[in-house]
Amino acid sequence: MNPAAGGYRCAMAREHHPRLAIVTGADSGIGQATAKLLAAEGFDIGATFHTDADGVRATAKEVEMRGQRCFVEQLDAAAPDAGAVVDRLADQLGGVGVLVNVAGTGHSSRALDLDLATWRQVLATDLDGPFLCAQSAARRMIAADRGGRIINVTSVHEHVPRLGAAAYCSAKAGLGMLTKVLALELAEHDITVNAVAPGEIATAMTGLDESDAYHEERPGNPLGRPGHVNEVASVIGFLASPRSAYVTGSSYAVDGGLMLMAAHGHDSATGWREV
Repeated sequence: MNPAAGGYRCAMAREHHPRLAIVTGADSGIGQATAKLLAAEGFDIGATFHTDADGVRATAKEVEMRGQRCFVEQLDAAAPDAGAVVDRLADQLGGVGVLVNVAGTGHSSRALDLDLATWRQVLATDLDGPFLCAQSAARRMIAADRGGRIINVTSVHEHVPRLGAAAYCSAKAGLGMLTKVLALELAEHDITVNAVAPGEIATAMTGLDESDAYHEERPGNPLGRPGHVNEVASVIGFLASPRSAYVTGSSYAVDGGLMLMAAHGHDSATGWREV
């Protein structure tokens, strides 16, 4: 296309984005595993936590053991100044090449029993916070003119509903669509934006220990077990790398095949494999 005719400027590949990553919710679970993996791949890390200071200190120690710098800031993802935390970490790191939005929350109750305050708290944490963090990170990336990566951790419930999780599903679906809009808007700056949508992962948030990924049985899941945090982090690591330079606006389910089961919902948990 002729840029003069269509007003469109092709996003040309720039020098690789800097190996400076901010990971929210890095005190445990998927966020902690992601910080450790990115550090092993040569990234300096900006890590956030909400209340688990001990957890984020353990993350920082693991990052530093891998020979990388780690800076820590407290983040309330539901707060209006969430983006300022990204700015502070970017100042300490000397820039930002990758933002991974992991921090989030959930709630379980029927929609008709859900009070407005809880609805707003979940939406603020799971949607407003990632938006503000992405906005701040993208502005930094554009100013540096070296491209970048934004990776939003959503959920399979970005795509499929769950009984008793109206606020959570709505927030994750919103974050999935925000991912696509940002991918369109930021592509000309060589900034890719993608989502990773985990299914049941063995973390404290799901009431499991990491080791449960290898011995808990899930007969209704094609792979038959919960996922491990490292299995999610590995997909995030790919999306954070130069290897994913032509991937944007996508959502990657890391769910053991769970979303493939819609047509088998009427079957028993153990009998669905029979034809």
